[in-house]
Amino acid sequence: MEWFTAPDYWPARLVFQRGLAIVYLVAFLTAALQFRPLMGERGLTPVPRFVERVPFERAPSLFQLRYSDRFFAVVAWTGCGVSAALAAGLDSLVPLWGAMLLWLVPWLLYLSIVNVGQTWYSFGWESLLLETGFVAVFLGNDEVAPPIVVLFLLRWLLFRVEFGAGLIKMRGDECWRKLTCLDHHHETQPMPGPLSWFFHRLPRPLHRVEAAANHVTQLVVPFLLFTPQPVASAAAALMIVTQLWLVLSGNFSWLNWITVVLALSAVRFPADPPSVAAAPLWYEVVVLAVAALLVFLSHRPVRNMISRRQVMNRSFDSLHLVNTYGAFGTVSRIRHEVVIEGTADEVARADGEWREYEFKGKPGDPRRWPRQFAPYHLRLDWLMWFVALSPAYAGSWFGTFVERLLENDRATLKLLRRSPFPPDAPPRFVRARLYRYRYTTWRELRETGACWERTYVREFLPPTRLT
Repeated sequence: MEWFTAPDYWPARLVFQRGLAIVYLVAFLTAALQFRPLMGERGLTPVPRFVERVPFERAPSLFQLRYSDRFFAVVAWTGCGVSAALAAGLDSLVPLWGAMLLWLVPWLLYLSIVNVGQTWYSFGWESLLLETGFVAVFLGNDEVAPPIVVLFLLRWLLFRVEFGAGLIKMRGDECWRKLTCLDHHHETQPMPGPLSWFFHRLPRPLHRVEAAANHVTQLVVPFLLFTPQPVASAAAALMIVTQLWLVLSGNFSWLNWITVVLALSAVRFPADPPSVAAAPLWYEVVVLAVAALLVFLSHRPVRNMISRRQVMNRSFDSLHLVNTYGAFGTVSRIRHEVVIEGTADEVARADGEWREYEFKGKPGDPRRWPRQFAPYHLRLDWLMWFVALSPAYAGSWFGTFVERLLENDRATLKLLRRSPFPPDAPPRFVRARLYRYRYTTWRELRETGACWERTYVREFLPPTRLT
């Protein structure tokens, strides 16, 4: 079938596949380096405890069959290896069926991690990576030209990411309709980056322009993805520019980068495609069958998007095949942070010597400037932002986290930037206090060198010790 493939998109497929492999690599590396203290056998939310109460059909995973920290490490590092091989182009050196199986490996391995990841893996970019990764299995390699229906599925996914995010903003918070959300967002976002202070201090009229441009990019431009070239490429380019603006303004894990990768699949690059053989019949049948399934499953996110009760970042099936997306349906006006401190004093006095634990990414010391971590994801730091919004987000893991600090647990301390206590002298008490943080003004920054100013609000957790 001559209509089945689009040879002109051979460069777009190449760029997309290499970019997706790099995102996979970052995701698996994040899992490999953080899983043990978060959800290992002695983690804050142990996987063995989770699989005991959640059946396989609700959360299909290799770890439903067997779990050990060593096995998890094998899965995560194998994912790193396969992703690196794909980024280097291994899929172009094997037969078509071999390339499909090769792309299926990271999807299966990451699905196994996400489905037992619990609160640490509850973010929209996890499902986005899985949905993108599943579609990529059927994109082919150098033996065939890119299938048109798979390219369409990638655009349809990009459309839902952008349009869903635009709708949830317009429905969720009046500040988006008034174009005032960005007066607050750069200061109150989950994890500011090194330039976030400067973005916040931009003139307010420019914030209005930012918000209006966001609405155009998310509510109008996505429809242009389905128009003829070069309009579709221009629409994708606008989305890429918007995502790179977000990359500069904050730390949003790999959400922005995978959206960029998706947009690149819609760009027609000026390059002559190589001559390839016609797609084999079995490949056409498989691709069309999978495409029909994904289009059918899309009725659920479509119903969600048109609903007045639209929800963000929800999976409608345990395989994360077709999902709904969105971000910042509401924007906080005030930033709160939970500051954790410990003391070696025999008696926990309010005026005692309390030493502060420093996190890698979340604000702490007002004089410490935020760093760039994305696309790497600091999972504990992100959850601490939610805890500051409401104690309900702490669940049972926060108490276990405090216990690990009281034990000077080595694996847990690796999640932090610095512990104020030596390895052989753990604190006797740990407490948590809630502070309000705000960015300093230009004058305050020059006079104090601090990018944050913080004010004590209340006690979050009273002094606690091991029993």
